[in-house]
Amino acid sequence: MKRREFIRFIGGAAMAWPFAARGQHSAMPVIGFLGILSPDLYEARLRAFRQGLKEVNYVEGQNVEIEYRWAEGQNNRLPVLATELVQRRVALIAASGTAAAVAAKAATATIPIVFGTAADPVEVGLVASLNRPGGNLTGVTNLNTEIGPKRLELLHAVVPTAKIIALLVNPTIPTIAEPLSRDLQAAASTLGLKLHVLHASTESDFDTAFATLVKVQAGALVIGADTFFTARSKQLAALTIRHAIPTIFQYREFATAGGLMSYGGSNAEYYRLIGVYAGKILRGEKPDALPIQRSTKIEFIVNLKAANAFGLTVPPSVLALADEVIE
Repeated sequence: MKRREFIRFIGGAAMAWPFAARGQHSAMPVIGFLGILSPDLYEARLRAFRQGLKEVNYVEGQNVEIEYRWAEGQNNRLPVLATELVQRRVALIAASGTAAAVAAKAATATIPIVFGTAADPVEVGLVASLNRPGGNLTGVTNLNTEIGPKRLELLHAVVPTAKIIALLVNPTIPTIAEPLSRDLQAAASTLGLKLHVLHASTESDFDTAFATLVKVQAGALVIGADTFFTARSKQLAALTIRHAIPTIFQYREFATAGGLMSYGGSNAEYYRLIGVYAGKILRGEKPDALPIQRSTKIEFIVNLKAANAFGLTVPPSVLALADEVIE
């Protein structure tokens, strides 16, 4: 090669390299992950989400990037965070929770959205139907609203002397609070129990709610399925112990923090399915062609240390159902 040609070749390569590198970087798709809670509460959930992506041959840092936005339990921040992800021009948005999904849908009608919700996504207005979602959204639901009556049954089995039971719901999310209240009222009537529905949407409401438990002489408490409560699992567990009120909630974080029992959908299965759908969309499938999935795996955790503190004996029939017993 002549000197002039060699210089021209090297110069061309030097010019092409940065563009090629940039092209490779821009070719890596970016998922925008919109979380209602804080990162520390999502550690196990994100492991499951990444596992789902891996099943469709996507690995964070290798052939996909994930950009995270956290509302830190403040739903009013979600619209701004969703808009940030849209402006970032992510390839898709993974929206964790009903409020995150609603915010993401309001922010874009073109970027694909994979959501996770405990509510009915048709009733909430996220999709047109379960089999044919339509538009740019699809996702995964869990059973945390539907299995509310089963929580009441388990609590009644452990605290049979309690004839008055309270249900704590977040009234600002009526798509979850209203059907749950309705279903548990019917279940309580079947069991011969009286149900009091209490409301809390801020931390300051907790003191009022627990004071009301005393006034109505409630002997046990069911905490409704809601991310506001999930973000405060440890705080709620401590309150139930302080006020000596046997309680059941949805996620294992409550039981491991000292609460009596947790019975709810498996986060590992739930977020894995969200990850799988995200990966399928990245490889070219359309959200409107992916029917809404349902995560059906349930986890039941019993904390015997808490039971002892409440002076309760958990029946062997209940213990036999437990996936995990904390002693």
